Amino acid sequence: MDYSQNGNVKSTENGLCTVPEVEGDLSKLLDKPRTLNLSIDRQRSCDERSLSELSLAFSPRPMSKNAENTSRPIDHPDNAFSPGPKSVGNTPGSLTWDPNPIVSEAWEALRRSLVYFRGQPVGTIAASDNSDEKLNYDQVFVRDFVPSALAFLMKGEPDIVRNFILKTLRLQSWEKKIDRFQLGEGVMPASFKVFHDPVRNHETLIADFGESAIGRVAPVDSGFWWIILLRAYTKSTGDTSLAELPECQKGMRLILSLCLSEGFDTFPTLLCADGCCMIDRRMGVYGYPIEIQALFFMALRCALVLLKQDDEGKEFVERIVKRLHALSYHMRSYFWLDLKQLNDVYRYKTEEYSHTAVNKFNVIPDSLPDWVFDFMPLRGGYFVGNVSPAKMDFRWFCLGNCVAILSSMATEEQSIAIMDLIESRWQELIGEMPVKVCYPALESHEWRIITGCDPKNTRWSYHNGGSWPVLLWLLTAASIKTGRPQIARRALEIAEARLLKDNWPEYYDGKLGRYVGKQARKVQTWSIAGYLVAKMMIDDPSHLGMVALEEDKQMKPLLKRSNSWTW
Repeated sequence: MDYSQNGNVKSTENGLCTVPEVEGDLSKLLDKPRTLNLSIDRQRSCDERSLSELSLAFSPRPMSKNAENTSRPIDHPDNAFSPGPKSVGNTPGSLTWDPNPIVSEAWEALRRSLVYFRGQPVGTIAASDNSDEKLNYDQVFVRDFVPSALAFLMKGEPDIVRNFILKTLRLQSWEKKIDRFQLGEGVMPASFKVFHDPVRNHETLIADFGESAIGRVAPVDSGFWWIILLRAYTKSTGDTSLAELPECQKGMRLILSLCLSEGFDTFPTLLCADGCCMIDRRMGVYGYPIEIQALFFMALRCALVLLKQDDEGKEFVERIVKRLHALSYHMRSYFWLDLKQLNDVYRYKTEEYSHTAVNKFNVIPDSLPDWVFDFMPLRGGYFVGNVSPAKMDFRWFCLGNCVAILSSMATEEQSIAIMDLIESRWQELIGEMPVKVCYPALESHEWRIITGCDPKNTRWSYHNGGSWPVLLWLLTAASIKTGRPQIARRALEIAEARLLKDNWPEYYDGKLGRYVGKQARKVQTWSIAGYLVAKMMIDDPSHLGMVALEEDKQMKPLLKRSNSWTW
């Protein structure tokens, strides 16, 4: 059977509501170095209610279908609809005119990556590079499609996003077996592919739930990205009908059932295997990786908005509220590292017992790596990569820290400190191509033990300290949310100097990201989409409302302000 990407077939479905006009001028945000805050009285929707309110009382009636459509002034990006132009045609046929040649080339490349199923666009392939064996780069990945989806939503072309959400929802209901073992019902696919039978002239979707993946690891992040994307679609279009479909409500509940299940774990964080997220090969992230915890937190907050207030929905809302309170306290208390906290860990006593223990995870001070003392600036901080018994992974991971800002898992002070760190360690984290997926790289004996001598994850390459252009959109969103758009502008200028010339690589190698990755695919779709989303967000910061959530003050733990917050 042959893979079909029949790009000449046009979509025939266009039943979405129009995008409302946005009140107010958010372009001024780019020139004001301050965090966005709430300061205006209004009738608040469920999206704006604090978790404490939800934990005390639940509405006796289902949420109004048009609750999100209520016209109100914009005082925070979470309350904004994306003001992109209305789609004047179906997604694949829309013409793109832009005076910026890089932007125009990017849109042409993004549209060429579209995948069709029975005449409807349902996603974008991972890469269009035909110079090497395709492996699974000719498939539609859930995590990879997110920046593409955001780009189309910002362009005012939501049809493909709706199609993708519905098709992946259908795939979720499939029976999932790997070597006679059945996966949880709520697991979302890592990717899917369209197969065309030329004899019967019939197309079929084939999903991969990890049974074909390198290392045979199921994706933990796919379900979280799906919920986050469903909220982005709802915020962008104002169309609540998709999220209110019984199928979508059930899909969310199935995902939540998996990650909210009770067990033996004493932590509110989610236990995960290596290879379950963007870092999809063995890189020593087993345990409680920051990326999964941040996505888990954000997906819970998005589900809190999207779930109906019926009997089943209320039960999940109660469980979500309890988990969010515990998770926010845990992450802000134990995963956070700044100069003061580093010094505290350096002076930890071990083998402490009882509830009065300070070193609750029994982290051995001698396990502190030498590099972290030089890396930690006077001003700044970040969420470390992992915390579990006797283990603290001090590596910086970009996606987890940026999502922590966007979801408000990080407090306002912590968000500012993360951006301070990026500015202070610009060469290490940004260098000559934004952005380092993690820092620093594993080398020598440590690399052999932790990666299993992975030849693709050699030092300063791929997941092991490589630079990934797709992360531009996350850095840009975090920069705008913290009132620091100059960081995003500077990073975008660096990327624009090379991305098109290098033909949109998947990643870059070297300490500074100077070299196109040794095994990097060219025409990588999420590199293209990540650039476009960053560019459109800088041009119109109200787009931030699709992917940003305001801080819930009720979740703020009673912690002493560290030195990095008071300089």
